[in-house]
Amino acid sequence: MKQLITKSCEEIMTTVYKPIEFVVDGFLAQGLYILAGAPKVGKSWLVLDMCLSIAKGESVLGRETTQGSALYLCLEDSYSRIQNRLYELTDEPSESLYFSVLAESIGNGLEEQIENFKNAHSDLKMVAIDTLQKIKTDEEYRYGSDYAELTVLKRLAEKLNICILLVHHTRKNRDSDPFNMISGTTGISGCVDGSLVLMKSKRTSSTAKLFATGRDIRECEIHLEKDECKWIATDVQIEKPVDRFPFAIHDLMMNIQTFKGSATELCEKLKSSLGFEIQSNVVSKKLMQNAAQLEKLGVKFELKRSHGKRWIEVRYEPSGDGGDGKIACTTNCCPAGTRPVKNIEKMCVSSGDSRVTGDGSASKSDGKTSEKSHREKGGNKPRKSRGSKSKSKKGARRKARRRARNKR
Repeated sequence: MKQLITKSCEEIMTTVYKPIEFVVDGFLAQGLYILAGAPKVGKSWLVLDMCLSIAKGESVLGRETTQGSALYLCLEDSYSRIQNRLYELTDEPSESLYFSVLAESIGNGLEEQIENFKNAHSDLKMVAIDTLQKIKTDEEYRYGSDYAELTVLKRLAEKLNICILLVHHTRKNRDSDPFNMISGTTGISGCVDGSLVLMKSKRTSSTAKLFATGRDIRECEIHLEKDECKWIATDVQIEKPVDRFPFAIHDLMMNIQTFKGSATELCEKLKSSLGFEIQSNVVSKKLMQNAAQLEKLGVKFELKRSHGKRWIEVRYEPSGDGGDGKIACTTNCCPAGTRPVKNIEKMCVSSGDSRVTGDGSASKSDGKTSEKSHREKGGNKPRKSRGSKSKSKKGARRKARRRARNKR
């Protein structure tokens, strides 16, 4: 009997692993994914647009892509139909997008075909297979066979560090959970790393919803609208705030080169040198989460523990700095980027209730803001109350009547 291989929680949490690479940001990562939908709902158009966008390095559905080669196995189409669809989506061909209308089935040569293509195209990012039924060895859907066949493709995707996207159908019966509508057994959705379901409310509708869930992606619902033959995401993308921690570490290490000490001591150096404040209990977590980014900036670290004490060792290697040794953190410089400041918070004005915070040097007033000072602070000209405006008009009319009587 083989011995069980285990790793401690301490070892896992202090080991730097290769980060997950997304082919489509926050949507498709390295691994096995499935896209399901009713027949003729527009799945193939969406997959073709994804492959074309990856090959060109362009965004798709409002999301950034990782540029590289893409292979699309159109097992239900002809090259003539592929040509017509390509001209509907683009006028410029891509040398990084490849097609095939014939392929072997799972366990009968498909894995070797994909691996050979990867060897010939080292920058391969995604392989799309349209449809799953065309490569299945067992024509019947059984949990055991579904899980076993897809496990082969899942391991292949992990081995080659690529995304394999399977196009599949949904069953006719409606369900409140769209992922329950994926045709076949739960062995399909249980094996894949992520599932996408494309649904229309009506067959003739030009709008649809794309549901997504997976191990490495957040569950989401994207509203789509078809512009001729291209699916467009109508949802407003919320930009994620930039994590300044790796840039602050980079700038600090450029000055001190090496560091050895506790998380608390590292926090104190960040605060005294850059005005960057962070809690000591999240430093190790932040270092591990930003390990790949720090390595690109020429910063390497180790988390160590001995005799019940923990400490951090950080060093800066200028030769590995992808930023050419330039200041990376915007929190340690003024808006013009010319002089350091003690704390970035003093430079920022948070949006909210439109109140202006003063420096305490103003003289005592009656609480009213003058028109001139209000304009200087970026505000609009203050409005006069309706009552005072009507009174001034009545006074003007009375003066005009007096002048008229005097003339007489």
